[in-house]
Amino acid sequence: MRFDEPFIDAHQHFWDLGKNPYPWLQDPEPVPFRYGDYSALKRNYLPADLARDTAGFAPVKTVHIEAEWNRAAPVDETKWLSVLAGETGRPSACVAHAALDHVDVCEVLAAHAAYPLVRGIRHKPVTAASPADAKRGLPGSMDDPRWRAGFALLTQHGFSFDLQAPWWNLDQAADLAVDFPGTTIVINHTGLPADRSAEGLTGWRQAMDRAAHRSNVVVKISGLGQRDRRWTQDANVPIIRDTIAIFGADRCMFASNFPVDSLVASYEVLLAGFLAAIAGQSDADRRKLLHDNAKRVYRL
Repeated sequence: MRFDEPFIDAHQHFWDLGKNPYPWLQDPEPVPFRYGDYSALKRNYLPADLARDTAGFAPVKTVHIEAEWNRAAPVDETKWLSVLAGETGRPSACVAHAALDHVDVCEVLAAHAAYPLVRGIRHKPVTAASPADAKRGLPGSMDDPRWRAGFALLTQHGFSFDLQAPWWNLDQAADLAVDFPGTTIVINHTGLPADRSAEGLTGWRQAMDRAAHRSNVVVKISGLGQRDRRWTQDANVPIIRDTIAIFGADRCMFASNFPVDSLVASYEVLLAGFLAAIAGQSDADRRKLLHDNAKRVYRL
């Protein structure tokens, strides 16, 4: 496949397991993972690997999302990425980790802000395992006053917020967006529509629609793999099109989630699927979905 139209990958990861601490990739005991066995990820993944995986269709810029570096030293990941970017040109920007409900959040955010590469923060809030388990007001959730106090500090540094949460917790995100209208919230992985039953997809659409009513919420179309299944256009193009219909072409971005989504597809398959989903869009909207929205959101 060759693809010469400029596009930005708004969600990717690098890691060097020989030099840096990633407990989920290095500890003998695996953690629960939505794609199941992730042992294939336990190898270095660096800019040269991304270049190999995107030969013929490389993104013009990439946004690195924190890769669960040892939580005791989150700023060290930003320092390493800044050196890597200086040496290789990748990534173009990064979203760092800061525990919003920790006592040192102010200092951690200020330390990240000292690096020009940082555009935003991701801290996975406490969420429920299923729609039936979803409850409001849990400690560590988006409702938690302490968590929200940390979130309120993002605006001091001009940071956006990358949110990874299942769709049944997006009601909290919608309320968060209302209370903090100056902070852009970026929904990760299409709101995680893992349940493809009619009931599951109805719940996902309703949750995404509620979030989309808040103008400061945008979405990255990625992470659509299903456990023990290969990524197919039949399964995922309708989800991509629904997402764009809900949020509009001004608030959706292409993202690969590589190398994590290499567990379910090649980069070529993911990009080709996205292109198939937007084939009916105008040239202007294609540019937004592939490039311009990510450029704006992440200030590239």
